[in-house]
Amino acid sequence: MPLGALQHYTIEPSDLERTKSFYCDVLGLENGDRPPLGFPGYWLYSGGVATVHLLGERKPREGIVVRGTEKKFDDTGRFDHIAFAATDIDGVRTRLNSKKVKFREQVVPRTGGMQIFLYDPDGVGVELNFPPPDARQSA
Repeated sequence: MPLGALQHYTIEPSDLERTKSFYCDVLGLENGDRPPLGFPGYWLYSGGVATVHLLGERKPREGIVVRGTEKKFDDTGRFDHIAFAATDIDGVRTRLNSKKVKFREQVVPRTGGMQIFLYDPDGVGVELNFPPPDARQSA
């Protein structure tokens, strides 16, 4: 059973509006169409795909565990980060600095690609991957 591409990841943030603002105002995702699911939330789009889903306050029900209630599993791995392909590293640096967002950069060994790492308001790691300099010049 081969899997396809990652479709989205979902965050149940402590502050729905603050987290929406971060992903839209800082990272440039677009708030878009979302089905009427019966609870608040947002679907944030990247390149026309609803990549980040944000969950607002929900009521617990069968098979659904919500923020502030019991854990679903005793032992689970820790979610570390999600990564996006990105362009215009200078523009991204300027935008992050203007929004006073802390970030760190590194060069990918051997490829020369650049990476920027930052955190959303709830501590979810976000990685932005930029092509190596030779690929940036030919694009």
